[in-house]
Amino acid sequence: MNYKYIDMTTYKRKSHFEYFNSLTYPYVSLTVNVDITGLPEVLKAKKLPFFLTICYCASKAANQIAEFRQRIMENKIIEYDYCRTSHTVALSDGTYCYCDLDSNCSFEAYIKYAIQEQEKAKQKRSIQETEQDALDKIFISTVPWVSYTALINPTPVPADSNPRITWGKYFTQNDKVLLPVSVLCHHALVDGLHISRFYDLLNAQISIIVNSGSPGN
Repeated sequence: MNYKYIDMTTYKRKSHFEYFNSLTYPYVSLTVNVDITGLPEVLKAKKLPFFLTICYCASKAANQIAEFRQRIMENKIIEYDYCRTSHTVALSDGTYCYCDLDSNCSFEAYIKYAIQEQEKAKQKRSIQETEQDALDKIFISTVPWVSYTALINPTPVPADSNPRITWGKYFTQNDKVLLPVSVLCHHALVDGLHISRFYDLLNAQISIIVNSGSPGN
């Protein structure tokens, strides 16, 4: 794990960090309907998995934002060079397990690797991970059965500082295909501006797929 400590003497959000880090529930969350018009058709034509495509795009978008790569460790801020994702994988008995992925590769390589890792995760059937092992991860989940307008994620006590990204079932509205995407972050590290930037970057990744058939690296 490669990370650096943020210099708190020059950190411009020091007062914000101290305030939100003192709260019982320090999280900020948004749910936005992301325009994915044309994406389902492209993925169907190329026989690409929808979930893993969105997971790749979400990871690439999040990793472009320094605040999404920051974590609180012993009341100090560290910033990772790159963060993995940890997502839920459905099991045949109706439960799920966790699968860790690294998106720091091409989309083509990612899909092959991710499918293999998901099969390995299904064999292990585990949701166990230590706090230290999870520190660099972005938590990913989906609720593919419903199109929702809001989502509340379970969070630990004391609070952790991992971003959580979740999406639901896409739907059609006014000739557009929309995907509800929720983002939850620790407000001591992330503001609404940073979350808004994530959605812009996610839109950009999805647009590249729709327009050219493969996302950018």
